[in-house]
Amino acid sequence: MKHISVIVPSGSSIVDTIIAPFNLLRMANRHFKRINGLSEEPFKIDLVGQTKEPVLYQGLFSIQPTATLKEVSKTNLIIISPISGDPQKAIENNRDFVAWIKTQRIKNDADLASLCQGAFLLAETGLVNGKSCATHWTVHNAFQRRYPKVKLVPDKIICEDNGIYSSGGAYSILNFTLYLIERYFGRETAIWLSKVSEIEFDRLSQQEFIIFSGQKDHMDEPIKEAQQFIEKNYKDSLRINDIAQMVHLNGRSFLRRFKKATANTPLEYIQRVKVEAAKKQLESTARTILEVMYDIGYNDEKAFRSTFRKYSGLSPKEYQRKYNREMASV
Repeated sequence: MKHISVIVPSGSSIVDTIIAPFNLLRMANRHFKRINGLSEEPFKIDLVGQTKEPVLYQGLFSIQPTATLKEVSKTNLIIISPISGDPQKAIENNRDFVAWIKTQRIKNDADLASLCQGAFLLAETGLVNGKSCATHWTVHNAFQRRYPKVKLVPDKIICEDNGIYSSGGAYSILNFTLYLIERYFGRETAIWLSKVSEIEFDRLSQQEFIIFSGQKDHMDEPIKEAQQFIEKNYKDSLRINDIAQMVHLNGRSFLRRFKKATANTPLEYIQRVKVEAAKKQLESTARTILEVMYDIGYNDEKAFRSTFRKYSGLSPKEYQRKYNREMASV
């Protein structure tokens, strides 16, 4: 019998992100046994803790691990549950998991699947250096600063790189778990579970959910001044060289420092500020696409639609129909 380990992290986590994958995997296990006429379920599925002591989350919910790290000498798949709060503190609280994950991967060739901010524990092992990895969009900057050798894929809900899986986060864990179930139990079981649980199937991007608020958690004051200027004047025709001169930097230094501080080029930053303004109008007003386009400073409809899709994953019309209640039925 093969084995799946769902990590029960110490410290802070969202209990649903542990229980939901565990329950979905158990449902898939039972269904696969039934439709294939097996005498036993193909996987043993454990909630794995550093100890057997129940772990309390949000001061309200506790989870009882069914096995400890020492009891699981070999596993085939590790579900790395999300951590939350301060990443450094959370990692230190779960340091034993980091070593165990690394050992299981190197010695036993276990597949790894990180959910949401579980990517921090995964990256701490060093196993994804030079590899692609996804995590929740709210922690992209912190993740990139801590793990510069990892190839962060900011738009993906699901990422796969040679048996190491990672997901965007929050309740997309349901879509991610279906993805893993398809890999381990087959598409028939995954589709059955999608229908029974009413979970959308094959959703792969988190672009439309990203709220761009500007990355200002850095200490480069001239770049912050440039960001604030862009956010106040995004409707105007902005020239990168003019902004650089305004903050007393030469063009090359400005580009380098802006990219380092914000993870965007100045042009990308301007585009994202414009798109975020457009999204808010499309969500809350009955303005036409062209009216919104002109209001945020675009004159080229093709360029606007292309840029909007690049940063939201949807066309302006698709976005408006999905998020504007008044326009949904139009």
